[in-house]
Amino acid sequence: MGKKIVIAAGLLAAATFFAGGFLYSQHSSLADFVRLLCFPLSSVVFLLSLFIVRTRRSGVSPATRTVFRWVRVGVLSGIAVFLVAVFWPRSYGTPPFVARPGTQYWDLPTGSRIAYTLIPASGVKKSYPIICLHGGPGGAFGDGSIRALRPLAADGYDIYLYDQAGGGLSSRLANIRDYTPDRHKRDLEAIVQKIGAQKVILMGHSWGAILAVLYTADNPDRVDRLIVTGPGSIFPVRPGLAGERAPDSLHLKKPYYSNRQGNNEASNIRSEAMAFFATHFGLKIASDKEADDFAGYLTSLTERSTFADTSKIGLVRPVPGAGYYCGLMTAFSQFRTPDPRPKLRNTAIPLLEMRGQYDNQPWGYAHEYLDLFPNHRLVIVPNAGHGISRDQPGPFLSTVRDFLENAR
Repeated sequence: MGKKIVIAAGLLAAATFFAGGFLYSQHSSLADFVRLLCFPLSSVVFLLSLFIVRTRRSGVSPATRTVFRWVRVGVLSGIAVFLVAVFWPRSYGTPPFVARPGTQYWDLPTGSRIAYTLIPASGVKKSYPIICLHGGPGGAFGDGSIRALRPLAADGYDIYLYDQAGGGLSSRLANIRDYTPDRHKRDLEAIVQKIGAQKVILMGHSWGAILAVLYTADNPDRVDRLIVTGPGSIFPVRPGLAGERAPDSLHLKKPYYSNRQGNNEASNIRSEAMAFFATHFGLKIASDKEADDFAGYLTSLTERSTFADTSKIGLVRPVPGAGYYCGLMTAFSQFRTPDPRPKLRNTAIPLLEMRGQYDNQPWGYAHEYLDLFPNHRLVIVPNAGHGISRDQPGPFLSTVRDFLENAR
């Protein structure tokens, strides 16, 4: 009877292991349930039966006892290898994030220490500054962004670029559960107060567009106009929008690479364990340094999907400045975010939405911005991917300038 229990428990554990792998490969919603609950529970049952069942009773042959002995040794060895794979720190070769020249810091009342760069206006200063919101969550601004936006300062705009809490040169939060869309919104509210402007112009890329919308919903009187490029799905996400078909007249195309390919390529058992312990228990089994190292490696792979022309990707190198726990936990907490849509409907705030012809974001997510902001302008940039200012800097700049000068 004891042998049958061990064999049955072992078969159950093996079945849940392979079922979890199959469901994960099919991107099934049941994958996490099977892999993170069913398989561990069945494994515990198997291990308990394996080590509790006695094999020294009469009627158990020496060969059977030998088999059990070696199975136990093999299982213990497997457990040891598994624990090492899960808990032994790893390195991914991400270089350190070098401070931008002239980097300054805000210590906000929210508790965040925020690194920022100010490109001061020249000539006749415009009434309202531009605040730039990078993608991610967990991204950062680099020298390329500063070069792309500097000409707008020559038009009279003060331009602020800041690394959101948990990314770039800004501080990491002690409690990773504090990384939420609401925390980033409150940081932005505090930054607008620090700047002291009556109104601001928000320029958000990807996740930065989501943050801009969340801020605008609660502070419409502080926003003069919005510029969003490659906007992500407004939180909380409406998954059904991902299947919306774009009009053929827009001539949109899919990029060669996808985010999913990059995520699958970067994933390993330790990174999955990092995500599991963080999202389920709020625990960091990897330090911020190691986690950000992995995030840099992951970003280098997912960033391939942001290019329209794959010949420009070049050698894939880890991207410094990424904040792992910020990105993971902000996205994970999105469904606890109050829906901003009711506050935004029929707003009169002018919106410029720029989308690359090869953008990797579903059209339905981008279309939602146009529905919420009737006073909008949509510009499809040919031969550009998710990173419009990188792929087509000239059209990017001329489109933004025209909107800033003429939108009312």
